[in-house]
Amino acid sequence: MTSEFECFDLDAVVAHIAAAVGAAPQQVRAAVDLLDAGNTMPFIARYRKEATRGLEETALRAIEDALDAARELAQRKQTILKTIDGQGSLTPELRRQIVQCSDKQTLELLYLPFKPKRRTRATVARERGLEPLADILWKQARLNRPRADVLRPYIDSKKEIPDADAALQGACDIVAERWADDVELNCWLNQQAHDFGHVVSTVKRGKKVEGAKFETYFDHREPAKRVPSHRLLAMLRGEAEGFLNVGVALDGDFTLRKLRPRLAHNPQFEFHAELLRTVDDCYARLLLPAVGSATLQTLKERADEEAIAVFASNLRQLLLAAPAGPQTTIGIDPGFRTGCKTVVVDGTGKYVTSTTIFPTAPKNDVEGAARVLKDLIAKYDVRLIAIGNGTASRETDEFVAGVLKSSGIDATKAMVSESGASIYSASELAVREYPDLDVTVRGAISIAHRLQDPLAELVKLDPKSIGVGQYQHDVNQKLLQTSLGREVQSCVNSVGVDLNLASMSLLSYVAGIGPKLAERIVEYRDAHGRFESRASLLKVPKLGPKAFEQAAGFLRIRNGAQPLDDSAVHPESYGVVAKMAQSLAVDARALVGSAALTSRLRAEDFVDGAVGLPTVQDIIAELAKPGRDPRSEFRAVKFSDGINQLSDLREGMILDGVITNVTRFGAFVDIGVHQDGLIHISQLANTYVNDPAEVVAVGDLVRVKVLEIDVERKRIAVSRKQV
Repeated sequence: MTSEFECFDLDAVVAHIAAAVGAAPQQVRAAVDLLDAGNTMPFIARYRKEATRGLEETALRAIEDALDAARELAQRKQTILKTIDGQGSLTPELRRQIVQCSDKQTLELLYLPFKPKRRTRATVARERGLEPLADILWKQARLNRPRADVLRPYIDSKKEIPDADAALQGACDIVAERWADDVELNCWLNQQAHDFGHVVSTVKRGKKVEGAKFETYFDHREPAKRVPSHRLLAMLRGEAEGFLNVGVALDGDFTLRKLRPRLAHNPQFEFHAELLRTVDDCYARLLLPAVGSATLQTLKERADEEAIAVFASNLRQLLLAAPAGPQTTIGIDPGFRTGCKTVVVDGTGKYVTSTTIFPTAPKNDVEGAARVLKDLIAKYDVRLIAIGNGTASRETDEFVAGVLKSSGIDATKAMVSESGASIYSASELAVREYPDLDVTVRGAISIAHRLQDPLAELVKLDPKSIGVGQYQHDVNQKLLQTSLGREVQSCVNSVGVDLNLASMSLLSYVAGIGPKLAERIVEYRDAHGRFESRASLLKVPKLGPKAFEQAAGFLRIRNGAQPLDDSAVHPESYGVVAKMAQSLAVDARALVGSAALTSRLRAEDFVDGAVGLPTVQDIIAELAKPGRDPRSEFRAVKFSDGINQLSDLREGMILDGVITNVTRFGAFVDIGVHQDGLIHISQLANTYVNDPAEVVAVGDLVRVKVLEIDVERKRIAVSRKQV
């Protein structure tokens, strides 16, 4: 049954979203219907192109976000309407304003006069019976009688109103609160703050030394509409840590010149002078704090969205980093006093053995460590060596390089980010995977896995722990979790997942599966052996047709009876492939991987009521190159010999490095000295760069020139210009 206060008009919402995302209303409506039916974004984007007319996943995300926001706004409207109606104050005009309101800030302003308030000066004045006097002041109509006569009836010592001044002050407090609740006035001030306001940051008294890391913002001021997200978040962090005061400043003189005649509008009124003072009081005590808070909240929401978008982009680049491949790999977690934990994992990632070597100080057992390393490489036919980039990493890297060079061993070594590895190694998941191994050994295994297949290993971590964002603890955590989760899911499904090798963590990100079904899949696989077909997935308890529909196209069965199970062709389209094979008079198996045969197919010939042209085109492209990994080819960065720490750097040096993080103001690059250098946005290219993400991405190999070294603050400035 439709509620009396129903505010959600799906047709209107669809039209609004369509205009915002630049799509046709029919496309948006199809996407909304599919999402509401429980379909996942990867599935809709890949296998329901006919319905959405080819909407990309980014557009689908925008539609889902806008739809959620519209429903949340409608729910808030419904709550407000019920509340005001319960107070007996809901007029037809107010109902219309609330129903037609299109943004949450204005909606809350409409609700402001009716929202329960804490005890204020105006509340006390009302309790003392001064509302009628406030009504007189509010109307500002000429009284034509002495002021004393107007005020005398309200003087009452029993009500703590000892004289006329007290009565007048209480009535003015009520008037000030009414002005502060005025919707139009608040909207105008909010616009003023947005267009002409400044974000102001100052250091708190006595906090200069302790808060030195925020020195840039000790006396900082910049236009609110142009403040970059990273600077605003830095200021707000400084305030949260107790070092800064952050607020929004307006031109008070200009604002009051506008407000005084607008609010105290009758110069002939007997209490005009008092109302002018009340305007000033209302502005300083009520309006300015409210508009400052609202503006900062709006700026914070915008900054959160920008920071999260950068984080998500960096995460995507890291997750889709080139895998070194399914080869036997040594993983080394470097250390000094405790030595280098060294493990071997086979081509499937299975743990084989572990040991500890001491090639670095204080033991410096280079000869013994080299002997152990060479024995491991020979015994297990090792092809890859992954070295964690933490403590002692450069020293360990040089040691390994020396062993490979002196022995003529054909193996590839690579430095691997350790971000989050310690968190994983002590996690419940790591304990379940390797219950009998020490936490340090688990860390080395994770390092090896990150080189073999970064995506498969990094999904075991909370995305926030991976270390490619800024201010991730300061932004909206719910929005961050949603955004990063969607990014991981998108990456996992774009690559595809080997059903017989994938961990529970990896399977949980496959469209339609989730953590509980992933656990059941692994339990079933452990109990019954490998899956021989996609169809056998339906034997997993509580995995029904809907989950199978969503997931099947993203799962791979290597060397199974049905070759299409090792491709992105969805089982629902296997019949189409059979028709294609029949048209060429060949077995369906012959089509898989044969560009020569698929080039003879005309997509239009296989379009019917059930299958549209986009799907047929995707099937033909997939048959030509089945299971193609969208990730790039693996390349390892080679750091400069002899450059191991900050003190080894000199201005003007040309060094190779790898991009570790991209921000709005530049990019950070690992050059092998345990401290990332900053390539400021102005130093990223010889041409103007508007967004660093347009020219570099996490994982890119770059060559840079050292511009400046600040040893005390551990800061390195580098440049890509003219290198």
